[in-house]
Amino acid sequence: MGRTIPNVLSIAGVDPSGGAGLLADIKTFSALGAYGCGVVAALTAQNTRSVDAVHVPPVDFLRQQIDTLFADVAIDAVKLGMLSDAASVRTVAERLAHFAAPRVVCDPVMIAKSGDHLMSAEAVSMVREALLPQSFMLTPNLPEAGVLLRQRAPDSLREMYRAAEQLRDLLPLDSERWVLLKGGHLPGSELTDLLFDGDRMVEMSSTRIDTRNTHGTGCTLSSAVAALLPRHLGGFRPVENAVRQARDYLVAAIAASGRLTVGHGHGPVHHCHALGRD
Repeated sequence: MGRTIPNVLSIAGVDPSGGAGLLADIKTFSALGAYGCGVVAALTAQNTRSVDAVHVPPVDFLRQQIDTLFADVAIDAVKLGMLSDAASVRTVAERLAHFAAPRVVCDPVMIAKSGDHLMSAEAVSMVREALLPQSFMLTPNLPEAGVLLRQRAPDSLREMYRAAEQLRDLLPLDSERWVLLKGGHLPGSELTDLLFDGDRMVEMSSTRIDTRNTHGTGCTLSSAVAALLPRHLGGFRPVENAVRQARDYLVAAIAASGRLTVGHGHGPVHHCHALGRD
């Protein structure tokens, strides 16, 4: 790589409350020692309780943002978040392919914590057709896995195993690609995620923290993985260790979320928890 501080790009929507999307991604990159770049794929009128409106910039401007950035900055990893329509998905996929973008972590943001749907059916089809072939890792939660697989969401660990295998089949089979299936929607005091590369299934578990401050947890985990992947290159089991470190970071950010007072719904995690206490 040649850089001690990796340049990591988020292509995502903007959540004005700062708990999810592009703002959360940039905070996560910075907290984990990466330099964060951002391309705005959507604007939302959003808070901790609801998503009231979404504005999608013209695809020509989306393309220009990406092209201008890649023309100047060497990007070491990419995190993909909210891409709400098919034209945006297609444009991002085309530009990532054009620039041979490395280590693309695709977080298919489809349903907000409030339950609001953020992606059209046509856009979901375009994700399967155009975006997943460009992705190094896919990081859906259980409802998103159900949407991608066009079936009901997994409701047990056993069904998660089968879904992870099916999701891996949506990625190119002739190269190293990964699925991180997040199990936070299952009930119980223990939370288990599955990491699968088509050969080895790794269970990663942690104790669930009793809090309402879970807004943007999916965004934060995927952006943490993107920030950490370049740092683990050449190490032992680099992808697995990057994901484990990302999960540890998220658990600590959730545990520290009570230090924040943001909104009246699902509050954000404390992305910068390790930078000092007020």
